[in-house]
Amino acid sequence: MKQKSSARIVAAVAAAALSLTACSASPPALLKADGVERVSVERSAYPAELAKLRVSARKLGAALLADGGDPGIGNVVASPGSLLVALAMLRAGATGKTAAEMDKVLGLPADHRDEAMNAMLASLDAFDGDPGAVDEKDPPRRPVLRSANGLFVDKGVPTGQSYLRSLARYYGTGVYPVDFMDEATTKPAIDAWVDKNTGGRIKKAPAEYDRKNTFSVLNAVYFASAWEVPFDPADTAELPFTTADGRQVSVPTMSGVQDVVSVQGAGWQAVQLPYAEGFVMRLVLPDSGAAAPGAEVLADAAGALDSAAPSPTQLYLPRWDQKSNFELRKVFGSLGLREMLQTESDFDSIQSGLMITQAGQSASITVAEKGTVAAAVTQINAQAVSGTVPMKMIRFDRPFLYEIVHLETGLPLFMGKVSDPR
Repeated sequence: MKQKSSARIVAAVAAAALSLTACSASPPALLKADGVERVSVERSAYPAELAKLRVSARKLGAALLADGGDPGIGNVVASPGSLLVALAMLRAGATGKTAAEMDKVLGLPADHRDEAMNAMLASLDAFDGDPGAVDEKDPPRRPVLRSANGLFVDKGVPTGQSYLRSLARYYGTGVYPVDFMDEATTKPAIDAWVDKNTGGRIKKAPAEYDRKNTFSVLNAVYFASAWEVPFDPADTAELPFTTADGRQVSVPTMSGVQDVVSVQGAGWQAVQLPYAEGFVMRLVLPDSGAAAPGAEVLADAAGALDSAAPSPTQLYLPRWDQKSNFELRKVFGSLGLREMLQTESDFDSIQSGLMITQAGQSASITVAEKGTVAAAVTQINAQAVSGTVPMKMIRFDRPFLYEIVHLETGLPLFMGKVSDPR
């Protein structure tokens, strides 16, 4: 049962050591921990921890692709990077069996987890920009990568001081005190946060709204970048593509000769398409007649691509514009996060009796001649109840996998499967 009190703002309750000061004039006001600054860290200090986070992100990506999101024709776009950040923020307040389960299932670092996440996020911040200023028909040469964290808490329920300190210290996250019972005010406020931090590509928060909730943590990721070498629209033509169910359809297909890195594995080949700076798209194509590879092959391809040299390659790549939505409680269950879904006590350091109620992710991607624009939002809700080289040719004319990777950290920000580019 909520304990409403107009004299207490939940994020500052019983916290002389954690006074909160307003830093935004737009409702709801964003509050930050007074005197708690985000720690400055060096990425080079946490190589082992960052490696574990990359493995964790790939595991999450595999689970999202296996789930498939909305029922449809097999196309999937997801953000393992966004999901990893949201879960790490939740893990910062977990204890007991739930904390142990999350560490084991997700493969999170045993030590310095939050410090490593801070280092990873700080590296991404080098490309921070305003999604609303991007012309999506002409993606920028200087990539824009916005990773934003949001925490909405009910102002009638006490939220743990140490938890708020951790989010401020390692994730740079403030808190929005709201009244979840006032759906007419709070739901539009959360949706506006989503809309702003995805440049309008995603309009609404992905998890179902429930007036009984007292806690909602979100991460939004927005990416826009031109290719290092754009495709010439004059070379785009209708070409055949064999869909996952064996039908042959005609789709707009980009083409061009580029110096790119490509490799072959058992039953697949992969190519790495660079963006203008700092990011790449890796694509994995199964051999003709071979079974579709699982998402785990993306990790194998990444290692091989990192050590290969570029060569002139004739590429044929369809354009695609796709969206996916995920009910994450189902994904968490498939991963084995049972304690996390059931506990009513292991998140007490966040709010007493906090229990996960809804979780969702929405993602979208547009890939065209000039570049790529993609966005995703992850939301977890909870309720306190208590030389002359032979020319290669690669045709992406059948279902394939892809991922967008930040080169400095190796973090897979987006991951997907194209079964039918139409």
